[in-house]
Amino acid sequence: MQKIVVLNTKGGSGKTTLTTNLVSSLVCSGTKPALIDLDPQGSSTRWLANRPASVPAIAGTEGYTQSSQVTKTWLLRTPEDCDLAVIDTPAALSRADLVSATRGADAILIPVMPSDIDIHAAMKCISDLLLVAKIRRPDRKIGIVANRVRTNTRVYAKLQKFLSSLDIPLIATLRDSQNYTRAFEFGLGIHEMPYSQVKKDIEAWEDITAWLQELREHARRHPAAIHLLRS
Repeated sequence: MQKIVVLNTKGGSGKTTLTTNLVSSLVCSGTKPALIDLDPQGSSTRWLANRPASVPAIAGTEGYTQSSQVTKTWLLRTPEDCDLAVIDTPAALSRADLVSATRGADAILIPVMPSDIDIHAAMKCISDLLLVAKIRRPDRKIGIVANRVRTNTRVYAKLQKFLSSLDIPLIATLRDSQNYTRAFEFGLGIHEMPYSQVKKDIEAWEDITAWLQELREHARRHPAAIHLLRS
C-alpha cells in the first residue's frame, strides 16, 4: 500500500482529524508514513509542527504550496524514505484536482458527519469518485468513516440507513470525543495518549486498521490487477 487519501468535498467533515490520527496510528505500529497536506488552511502541517520530540517524527509535505518548479505529481509522491503517503485534501476540490489527488490511490477514506447536509454532500462526493475520478466500485477501495457520532439518536439512525443503501462499506464509527481535540492541540494522535483516557476511541480504530490490512492482503494476492490500475 502506497497511497491513502482522506477526502470529502464538504468542509468540516473531520478530514484533518482522521488524517492526523491515521498517520499517528501508522507510526505507532512501526510504519513510516508521510503526511501530504493539500489543504491551503494547513491544519495538518501545523499539527506536524506541534509534535513533541518525545514521539516519532512524521515526514510532511506542504502540497498546497504553489510553485512553477515542481509538478502536482511530484508533490503527491511518497518520499523515498517513507512506506506510504496519507493525503489530507481540501474541501471543494475541482474535477481536475479530484482526479489528481485520487490517481493511484490504494484506499480512500471518507469521513461523514451525522447530519442531513453531510449525508447529501457524501452522496455527491461518492458519485464524483465513481463518475469523475473513475474509481471502480468492485475494487472496494472506498471506505466510509462515520465521524463525531452520538449513537442512539435519530440522525445517526438516518446515517446508518443511508450508508446501508450504498455498496460502499461503513468501516468505522468514531464517537464525539474531546480526546481528538486534546490530541490535536499537542501534535499527537489518540494512539499516543494515555491508554486509560482513550480506550473507547482506540477500539473504533481497530476497524480502520483491519480494513486497511484487508486491502493490503488483496493487493498482495492480486499484484497484476493493482499494476493495471496504476498504469
